[in-house]
Formats: sequence, C-alpha cells, structure tokens
Amino acid sequence: MAKKSMLQSFMKRMLLTFLLVCLFFLGMIGLLRFVNPPTSAFMLIDQWQHPEREVRHTWVDLENISAWMPLAVIASEDQTFLHHWGVDIKGIMTVVKDYRKGDALRGASTISQQTAKNLFLWNGRQFVRKIVEAGLTLGMEGLWSKRRIMEVYLNIAEFGEGIYGVEAASRHFFGVNARQLSQVQAARLAAVLPNPKRFNAGRPTAYIAQRVTWISRQMRQLGGTAYINPLMNKD
Repeated sequence: MAKKSMLQSFMKRMLLTFLLVCLFFLGMIGLLRFVNPPTSAFMLIDQWQHPEREVRHTWVDLENISAWMPLAVIASEDQTFLHHWGVDIKGIMTVVKDYRKGDALRGASTISQQTAKNLFLWNGRQFVRKIVEAGLTLGMEGLWSKRRIMEVYLNIAEFGEGIYGVEAASRHFFGVNARQLSQVQAARLAAVLPNPKRFNAGRPTAYIAQRVTWISRQMRQLGGTAYINPLMNKD
C-alpha cells in the first residue's frame, strides 16, 4: 500500500509539472504574439557554446523585409506554409516508417515547426524533442497568424555562424538591409538554411548555386511575390 501511495503521489507531481510547463509555454506563445522575442533558444545556446563570438541579430518587422525573402523560404522550405496547420503529418509518418526500417532519424519540419524549434528548443533528432516541437507548433498555429509565424521565423533563423535573422544576414553577406534584398539574394539566403554553418550565402558553392536556381524557379512557379499577399495583412 505504501509503494502504491508513493507511486500515485509521484504520478500526480509529474502530471502537475507537465501541466505547469504546458501553461508556461502557452503563456509565452501568447505573449510573443505581441512582443518581439529579444533572443531565442538557439542564440542562447550559441552564446553559451561560443562565449568569445558575438551573436549578430537585429529585429526587423515583416513590412521592412523584401517580399522576395518570405517567398524564397516558402519556395525552399515549405510550399504549403500558407495552407497547413503547422505539422506535416505525412512527412512525420514517412520519417517514423523509415526510422523503423533502420534509417537515421531525419527532419520533416514545416516553417512553423522550425520557428518553434529555433525559439524554444535545441537542435537534435530525438523523438522527445520532436513531440515537444509538435505541441509548441500547434500552440503557435492556434495563437499566431501565419504573418506572425513568418515574421518571427525570418528574425530568428540562423544564416551563418553567429548570424541570426534576415537583417543581420543581409548586412553581413550583401551589405544591404533586409528591405533591399533582390530575388537572387533572397534565394541565396534561403538556400543555406538547411545547413548555415556549412554553407555561405556570400560565397556560394556549386551546390548552393544549383539550389538558388531551383528556388528561383519555384518562386516563379508559385506566382512571384503576389503569392505571399496574404502574409502582408497585419493581425
């Protein structure tokens, strides 16, 4: 009886802790709908791992970002961004199926999932992290607009070592602000997002050049900047 009572008490404490953590994150998501995040989990981890390196990051509102940039990341990373509800269930099921077959655990992330991960979590391929990421993503999709998700994503995405957000990346790689990015420059920034520590938007390799060509073609096929008009409507 004593062991059963201890187990019940432990389970109640675990459930209470879980609920409090959920409430905390929901509160943070609700707050960040209106307040621009000054940093992110990825930036904090970067500063902890490389205290000698300056983190370059400047927030800029979506209306002050070239329309080519959100179009480029949609074309490159998540072409159903404007229509899905945050989690790519089909992609996740494919990943799980491949993992059970013995393949390495790989990503299946929408822009919304990447935003949740970059803002709150750590980099990794653990199932636990993916589950937490999915929960945070659903919370963001429920409380934020697509415009807000894209705005936060473009401001916290990593574009190079110590370089976070499209404004810092634009200045570093091209010497312009985010509002002045051309179609090709936006495509080059989007092309390095899968591995910004390995690739350099300012000095594209042959592989990145091919990616830029593909992304530019996808941008045209989506209909150009007219495609992202729904993102331009404020909450």
